[in-house]
Amino acid sequence: MPESILDKIVKTKTEELAVFSMPEKNTNSAIHYSLKTALTHPNHKLGLIAEVKQASPSKGVFARRIVAEDVAEVYAHAGADAISVLTDHTYFHGSIENLKAVKAKVQLPVLRKDFIIDERQIEESARCGADAILLIAAALDPMKLHEFYLAAKEHGMESLVEVHSVSELDPLLKVFTPEIIGINNRNLRTFETRLSVTKEVAAAVPKGAVMISESGVRKAQDICYLLRQGAHAALVGEALICSDSPEEKIRELFGEGVSHDASLT
Repeated sequence: MPESILDKIVKTKTEELAVFSMPEKNTNSAIHYSLKTALTHPNHKLGLIAEVKQASPSKGVFARRIVAEDVAEVYAHAGADAISVLTDHTYFHGSIENLKAVKAKVQLPVLRKDFIIDERQIEESARCGADAILLIAAALDPMKLHEFYLAAKEHGMESLVEVHSVSELDPLLKVFTPEIIGINNRNLRTFETRLSVTKEVAAAVPKGAVMISESGVRKAQDICYLLRQGAHAALVGEALICSDSPEEKIRELFGEGVSHDASLT
């Protein structure tokens, strides 16, 4: 079987960690904001985690150069409930410096989105001011993921636990129930994206968990669709970064057109 994109990313991450250096604590990271609280009291009918994302392995570079903190500020002004910052450099052109800069600029929960495979990355995230981290079920076995989940909590951070299928979620739920569960509509092994993945997995998500749909949101109808599936929030990156005006795109997706009863759409 050929090596998947996820396998390549994890292999690269392992190589990078061989020369890992723990950063100094970020002095701008004292104030923490809860991702769970923000998404259970959203600014719109559906919560929004707006992502600072410059590239992806499947689509290449979206923007030659973005100023992460300026993009995050635009998101915040447009009503985003939280900001996700890609920090992987090799495949997504992100950085820890972007995370620090965004944390210093906005008064919203900041999620570090990366491929966390080593506990040192959790302390690194805390030192750099992350309010929450991403933990990917496809990259970690359930016991290791739970161990990382508890370590994040010890550092004062929440975790967005990401799955792509019921077959990834079920083994996790036998170990513990995450407070925040992300359903990634993009298969990290093939990078195929289907919004219907959220519908397929939603029924297996425990009632008390905050459910986030990730990837594939492009139009207002998509937001209505996710509301019907019981999602509490959507994580949107590419559609915002590639738009002429991220602020207008957020209004298009989350504005008056989706503020009514989703069952009517």
